[in-house]
Amino acid sequence: MPKPLPDPMTLPARRGCPFDPPEEYARLRAERPMSRLRLPGGRIGWLVTRYEDVRAALADPRTSPPLIQVTPATELPLPEEELDVPPGVFSALDPPEQSRYRRQVSRYFTRKRCREITPRLEQIIDEQLTGMIEHGSPADLVEWFAQPIPTRVITEMLGISEKERPDYQRWILAMLSLDTAEEPLREARDGLYGGLAELVRDRRVRPRDDILSDLLHGAGSLTDEEVVGIGALLLIAGLETTANMLGLGAFALLQHPGQLAALRADESLWDTAVEELLRYLTIVQFGLTRTAREDLEVAGQTVRAGETLIVSLASANRDSAFYTAPDRLDLSRDEAPHLAFGHGVHQCLGAQLARFEMKLAFRALLRRLPGLRLAVPPERVPTAGEDKVFHGVHSLPVAW
Repeated sequence: MPKPLPDPMTLPARRGCPFDPPEEYARLRAERPMSRLRLPGGRIGWLVTRYEDVRAALADPRTSPPLIQVTPATELPLPEEELDVPPGVFSALDPPEQSRYRRQVSRYFTRKRCREITPRLEQIIDEQLTGMIEHGSPADLVEWFAQPIPTRVITEMLGISEKERPDYQRWILAMLSLDTAEEPLREARDGLYGGLAELVRDRRVRPRDDILSDLLHGAGSLTDEEVVGIGALLLIAGLETTANMLGLGAFALLQHPGQLAALRADESLWDTAVEELLRYLTIVQFGLTRTAREDLEVAGQTVRAGETLIVSLASANRDSAFYTAPDRLDLSRDEAPHLAFGHGVHQCLGAQLARFEMKLAFRALLRRLPGLRLAVPPERVPTAGEDKVFHGVHSLPVAW
């Protein structure tokens, strides 16, 4: 007779340290790597916590990403209530539909393209640091550095003007906050899609040197609605993710002076340092959601068609089976590739751009402000906790 499964648990969310995932993940990896999970609204799914199982689940073509990702505050619709995927939002599609969009968009985010735009990236970073220095010490590193750099980069790539930029930033932040009430959330969505629709209509008749114009007038024959969806996806994915890595990453570096000193002494560490910060911090704090399209087996457990999997990237990136002392920040680490960008056909499209932005921004920050330090005790730095989709800091008061 099969052993009964333990009662479903709730999604781990509470952190004891701003840099570490919930402590419960370590116990789950050791004892219950595939755990029954009570989802918001009462449905039952699965939580996957070990590196090899997370990687396998993300690569399995029998799993699909839903339009809505699970968080402690997000209730998944029932299968019969599933919303249609908006045109162009290929993150919620499977191949071959997903592949058609991804092929057209990926060329803007290759390593070669990132090298080509490096002078502009460096100029944006320099301007932000100059503004912060002229403002004077102390200052909020999120306000002057972490938030505006990726915001400026992705909005410029899409052709959004400096005047319009604050509106898009406000809409994205509202959509990614778990505290946004229903009416402001609807207004943010309407603002984002309405603003992009107006921009796309203009680029259809007056093309410029930007991604939206290129998609509209290229060989892909994309509709206005598809380009609006792609633009919304790139803004959501490219703005807040890198901003949180820059803010939380700077906090982590300042709290690990030995590692920071090694990085200042040897700039050849920068590439591995960026990868280690991505692994160590893993800002996708509630994991990625996948739906089983047919029966499959994960970590020895049968997942039925239609069931939901939450694959924890944060837990996988702290798995001691793949990393030596995984809870230690080691900027010279050279071990298993991390899963901070996901894995498989849905791996983050902007991974290379995020890496370039982090390396250039952190390097410039440390060069120009060698005396950078926290301006408040570390326990007074407000972290995102359970109120944001991506983990990070709300502000980071620094002095120099």
